[in-house]
Amino acid sequence: MLVNGKEYRTVWMEGGTVFMIDQNELPFSFKVIELPTYEESCHAIRNMTVRGAGAIGATAAFAMAQAILQAPKKGRDEYVGNARYEIEATRPTARNLFYATERVFNAWNGSAEKAVIEAQDVADEDARDSRSIGKHGNELIRQNDRIATHCNAGWLAFVDYGTALSPIYNAHRSGKDIFVYVDETRPRGQGARLTAWELYQAGIPHLIIPDNATASLMGQGKINLMIVGADRIAANGDVANKIGTLEKAIAARYYGVPFYVAAPLSTIDIACSSGEDILIEERDENEVLYQTGIDREGNASEILVCSPGSHALNPAFDVTPASLISGIITEKGIIDANEESIARSTRPSMKR
Repeated sequence: MLVNGKEYRTVWMEGGTVFMIDQNELPFSFKVIELPTYEESCHAIRNMTVRGAGAIGATAAFAMAQAILQAPKKGRDEYVGNARYEIEATRPTARNLFYATERVFNAWNGSAEKAVIEAQDVADEDARDSRSIGKHGNELIRQNDRIATHCNAGWLAFVDYGTALSPIYNAHRSGKDIFVYVDETRPRGQGARLTAWELYQAGIPHLIIPDNATASLMGQGKINLMIVGADRIAANGDVANKIGTLEKAIAARYYGVPFYVAAPLSTIDIACSSGEDILIEERDENEVLYQTGIDREGNASEILVCSPGSHALNPAFDVTPASLISGIITEKGIIDANEESIARSTRPSMKR
């Protein structure tokens, strides 16, 4: 994506250093940070300096390569194995993270060069897949559609293009007049902060709406399509995504609004039979209790927005049953959210 006239990816690696856009600084400032060690890359995943399925996957791939580059000659296998465990423990719900570390670890086979090449391939494929998702998803978007999305599954959530936003970008570039309702203002506000920032950069008309406004707007006929991303998709088509996705899917079914999930095939976990098997990450309660913003003078601050002394529950994701999903937009096309369709789409002959 273009930012201030320059093309950027969300995350990339040069030599043994990982570079990424600091998403915790957005939308108030645009900052690229350098991470010379795998430990620092792990920390960036854990504290959500980088977030989103594909971007987490690419960062994990680069971190795995960094660990291999850093490994001492003596005890190298143990060092790399421990590093892999540490990387995979950063965000347990995100399937792409495990997919990426496994690919780089298996490619390593004693050659750091092969590991680095594989990590770059993971990132490049993520960008290509996201672009293809945009082309297939654009087929669903009609002139004058009013589209809702939840959280951020755009360019910032992947290496480039994104998933849920990729069809929207594609539709906009093809000349369709569209309007986007941007959801997820709490707890981390990734819709309000990141999706809105992306759409503004791209010149796409949009409005930020409170998390609890989507059903009402659907009931008023103001939303006629909803596209979200995914952090993990089970073999039966159940989808784990940012907390709040489930209630949007329920409202969409009630009001007859098509509800699509956009995700690359790498997000599908064939070993996970259903959504009941997906581990849901629980994050620090302070993400609910506090909000960060800037005042009128541009000074950033964190403030308590809840009752002092009260505690909060902060599950990061929920699971939407396959029965509520109209289809899954993948790099290979739009597939049904059921076990048969997913198995057919993920057979070895269809993989790269």
